[in-house]
Amino acid sequence: MFTPLHDRVLVRRIEGDEKTSGGLIIPDSAKEKPQEGEIVSVGAGAKDDTGARIAMDVKAGDKILFGKWSGTEIKIDGEELMIMKASDILGILA
Repeated sequence: MFTPLHDRVLVRRIEGDEKTSGGLIIPDSAKEKPQEGEIVSVGAGAKDDTGARIAMDVKAGDKILFGKWSGTEIKIDGEELMIMKASDILGILA
């Protein structure tokens, strides 16, 4: 398994509905990539000026929202995932 370093997180996108509320099917070319995901793994956290570790606010399994242009898409074991800094995360979904 892959473990990100420092204050980075590994995220799996959560796919949205492929139909509109009226029942129309949205083709892949017209769909925007979702900005919602589930955290797969987290790094240990960044270090402050004194060298003390800053704890991460998120953990594996958290469902999150992130910015539209956040992260870098990567492929691990054939699965498309994203790696991003914790600061790119906008919030945790309840």
